[in-house]
Amino acid sequence: MMRNLIKIFSAMGIVKYSTSPQNVGSGSSGDRSSATVRPEPGAAFADYDAWLDVYPSALSSFDQMMSVAKGKRIVVFLDYDGTLSQIVDDPELAFMSEAMRSTLREVARNFPTAIISGRSRQKVHEFVQLNNVYYAGSHGMDIMAPPKKQKPCDSKYQTRTVDKNGNEVTIFQPAQEFLPEMLEILNELKDQTRDIEGVSVEDNKFCVSVHFRVAREEDYDLVDQKVKLVISKHPKFHTSRGRKVLEVRPSILCNKGHALEYLLETLGFADSSDVLPMYIGDDRTDEDAFKVIEERGQGFPIVVSSKPKESIASYSLRDPSEVLQFLSRLMKTEPVEWLAPSNSYIINHYRFRFNPCHGRATSVHENRG
Repeated sequence: MMRNLIKIFSAMGIVKYSTSPQNVGSGSSGDRSSATVRPEPGAAFADYDAWLDVYPSALSSFDQMMSVAKGKRIVVFLDYDGTLSQIVDDPELAFMSEAMRSTLREVARNFPTAIISGRSRQKVHEFVQLNNVYYAGSHGMDIMAPPKKQKPCDSKYQTRTVDKNGNEVTIFQPAQEFLPEMLEILNELKDQTRDIEGVSVEDNKFCVSVHFRVAREEDYDLVDQKVKLVISKHPKFHTSRGRKVLEVRPSILCNKGHALEYLLETLGFADSSDVLPMYIGDDRTDEDAFKVIEERGQGFPIVVSSKPKESIASYSLRDPSEVLQFLSRLMKTEPVEWLAPSNSYIINHYRFRFNPCHGRATSVHENRG
């Protein structure tokens, strides 16, 4: 009970607390750089119950979390694969259930909601089929967001358009210049892996995913070698690892954490102390978003996992079925009435404030392997 209360206070920004495997990190805004204590890398847990002592269930902690959120504006961010849908052998068949879709629709009616995925934005939209949520694909390199005041620094990466509801939105794509080379890499990876049984190469527009979930375990190293061979010819790109997937993307300063920050800004919540961002995700790449919430000093980073693993998250859910239960309870929570400053723009049923851009994404031109 005491551990859960400390995590709750941490989410509020009242206290900075770290448990053995991770830093909860929700310190007060005036003390975000204070020293934290983290466990030794690879720290083991006796079992899942022991892991839950450190990453308490967001279901059992729900009432306490909502008590903290009272009077604050919740903004919901979610990963897709492994969070809203089950992890499946064929990535093209990662459909979400109708129950999840219906629940997510209701959540989005009460709270600003966005899905941040490594998949292409269009593909995630096809899976989700909802027009009252925002989408960030390719790990934040392709974002659909509210209209945003443009500055010369990044206007070349932003396009104004109209969504299916007839509302004006901004499409933010900071990696456009890499698309021709991205296509080359896609074709090279297909050629290099075509003879490895169980490997598929997925085009996610601004990144390429090499799936080996159904490949033979003895071929895992071969897949890794083939991907490294291709990337060695393209120094402006790097690879990252997910759950039985290698992802190739441009080496620019853009990840799910940056996507969360961009969406908070365009929603008008970047500098608000009355906002509690909530991010639910299962993948290693979601840790970047957890870190942003940690550094903000308040919010709810929730990791989805049925096995003990290290994370920056403060809470946990076991699998998509528990995510559904959590969202079902959240949709019944009364949203906070929030009025934007006078320079607001009304989209659907929300008010969004224009904010200046952070600046263009900077290429670091390094191969991170």
